[in-house]
Amino acid sequence: MALRIHGNRLLKTLPGSATRPTPGRVREALFNIWQGKIAGCRWLDLCTGSGAMGAEALCRGAARVIGIEQSSQACEVIQHNWQQVATSEQTFQVIRGDVVKRLAELSKQAPFDRIYFDPPYGSDLYEPVLRAIAHHQLLAPQGELAVEHSPGKILPEVSSLCLNRQKTYGNTAITFYIR
Repeated sequence: MALRIHGNRLLKTLPGSATRPTPGRVREALFNIWQGKIAGCRWLDLCTGSGAMGAEALCRGAARVIGIEQSSQACEVIQHNWQQVATSEQTFQVIRGDVVKRLAELSKQAPFDRIYFDPPYGSDLYEPVLRAIAHHQLLAPQGELAVEHSPGKILPEVSSLCLNRQKTYGNTAITFYIR
């Protein structure tokens, strides 16, 4: 299966529903919201899946993209996809493992200007990941965190992260946090 992103670029995806790519209209909406804030940014992609969001960020000029994904097969696809779109001036890293455990390791590379978090909707990752982002101060002072979830889900309140806005696109909602 393949997926198209910014600039009509084609990305690989894993077969089946193990990785659920963010719908194209949601990707487009997010990048419209963050328009003018991607070029030169440090981007963190959590529960990276196919890597489409990180690839979009690279295509739009992000300076550094880091993704965390648990599936080794997905990590291979992400690595391939990001190699296809990154320029020689951009850097990227794909980290395999448990997202909560791996976030602690990123404090040395923080802060990130943009963080995108898209866990499986039914998972129990929302609260521990949001707490880890806050605890390790992974979000830059002027940065923003976007959390993808089902529209009916109530996300936890976390100290030092403030709900900024929420957008709904059909079966997908995105909640934005700032510091």
